[in-house]
Amino acid sequence: MRRLDRSIVPPPACLSGYHHSRNCWDDVSAASKDEIRKSLEAMQGRKCAYCEGPLDSLRHHIEHFRRRHDFPHLTFDWSNLFWSCDQPDSCGRYKDGKAGRYNVNDLIDPCIDDPDRFFRFRSDGTISIRPGLSPADVRRAQETLRVFNLNPEGGRLRNMRRTVVSPYVSMVDGVNFSAQELKEFFAEELRNAADLPFFTAIRHVLTEP
Repeated sequence: MRRLDRSIVPPPACLSGYHHSRNCWDDVSAASKDEIRKSLEAMQGRKCAYCEGPLDSLRHHIEHFRRRHDFPHLTFDWSNLFWSCDQPDSCGRYKDGKAGRYNVNDLIDPCIDDPDRFFRFRSDGTISIRPGLSPADVRRAQETLRVFNLNPEGGRLRNMRRTVVSPYVSMVDGVNFSAQELKEFFAEELRNAADLPFFTAIRHVLTEP
């Protein structure tokens, strides 16, 4: 999970044509959904808003951060929409199907909160919670990992992150540069990797002790 900036993208114009008092999500046309997806792509790239996995290979859907049946007035609210992978064991599908009960206010919204403040991605594919957080923020971090199932023991997501970061781990172990050369080298690698899936994991491996 990484910070997203919704302010860089204007709300899709098509959303103004729908209202929760007269429409449901099934009323949204294919053309409107395509417009919404293009706006979401401009905001987050072709990576899942939650796990950062590649949407092209993991399939995808337009995700309501606050579920429609709980918050019907937010069904067509631009601030409530993300682009999620379509995997049943994580992210939006898991949140809405298998996570059980939760308070949505306990979840980290990547357009409002900075996930870097809560999480540290490790070279083995795991995610740890930052030390020094308040009890309330520790709970938010724990609930976000649980409800989106972002840090399951073993399994697909950990393996995918570990596979992506392993070449960078080898790279770090193999270089023999000065501190300044190493800094410049990592900066170049990060520029090259910025659009890759699981970029936050790559960035943490290259920049965090």
